[in-house]
Amino acid sequence: MSIEEKVRKIIADQAMVPVKEVRDDASPDDLGLDSLALVEIVFAVEEAFDISIPFNANEPEQSDFDISTIRKIISGVEKLVREQG
Repeated sequence: MSIEEKVRKIIADQAMVPVKEVRDDASPDDLGLDSLALVEIVFAVEEAFDISIPFNANEPEQSDFDISTIRKIISGVEKLVREQG
């Protein structure tokens, strides 16, 4: 399973929607994800890939990790995994 597929599955599981609904242009709000769900996703992604995501649930707009769309979340995770080596 690719990084993208794993991230989509984690998000789909948290949003309780089929993976096919986790579209690139969807925002967390589009999927009904609140800040608690986002924190759960961050923890699940960190555990799945053994990375640390710079994310502030209280002020996501202040984070270096862009969560505005699913594509940006996936790209951020891919970048962190690459940097980890």
